[in-house]
Amino acid sequence: MTNEAHKSHSLRKRRGNGLQKATLNSTPVSLKENVPQQKRNHFHLDLWFWLTLQNWVLDFGRPIVMIILPLKWFPLNKPSAGDYFHMAYNVITPFLMLKLIERSPKALPRSAVYICIITFVMGASIHLVGDSINHRLILSGYQLHLSVRENPIIKNLQPATLIDSFELLYFYDEQLGHLMWYIPFFIVLTLYFSGSFTKAKKQESMPISGWLLLGPSALYYWYLATEGQITELFFLTFLAMVTILISKRRRGLRPDQNGSFLFCSFAAASAAGGAVGGVSVERPGAA
Repeated sequence: MTNEAHKSHSLRKRRGNGLQKATLNSTPVSLKENVPQQKRNHFHLDLWFWLTLQNWVLDFGRPIVMIILPLKWFPLNKPSAGDYFHMAYNVITPFLMLKLIERSPKALPRSAVYICIITFVMGASIHLVGDSINHRLILSGYQLHLSVRENPIIKNLQPATLIDSFELLYFYDEQLGHLMWYIPFFIVLTLYFSGSFTKAKKQESMPISGWLLLGPSALYYWYLATEGQITELFFLTFLAMVTILISKRRRGLRPDQNGSFLFCSFAAASAAGGAVGGVSVERPGAA
């Protein structure tokens, strides 16, 4: 009887210890799930603010800083101030986009997001190199209104195959680099928008901070579409958002504050583009 009682006591002790460990382990997991969920439900002022600020400073301000700062500070065989701005943009932007995806109310396809972010960084880096060399060519007399082969500083190069190399550079900078940069950028934003819908009885209104950021955000998207000559891609992205919005609303879903902010930014940028008749900053192409 003593041995049986001892075995029974040991069994109850092991069960008690197992239950205690399960209880202790379940609490942190619960907190890990709840804390991010709380962050996902409110307006992401920090991310939207920094994303808008760095877009204006590092992207829009890149050519401006190259004009303001003395050329002698940045020799032609060294990176320019604009190059450093571009490098910072290539690091900060994908980081902020990944943080934005992390706060999505719904889990998004990780593989698609990772591929888009990797392609975005690769395309922006290609553009960095091409744009940097083009800037130095302009300082050396390259004329933007002429094609590569018609430019005086290039058309007489020997051997003639060097001209093909400059045309390849132009292709990487103005075509391949832009497409690999902007297409994944808009895909990630569309994926985030598709995951921002929740079952709510009424539309969540944006906070005042969201309305204050809406103007600068929309204006930057309009600049991005016109300066980058990707007006068609921008409107296709906005059309995809409208389609998603209609489809989700039929199922009783509504975008949260962040989804509404993103959609309103694109809507305002589209309205601005329509108001000016789709004017874009033309860049001469290679012949």
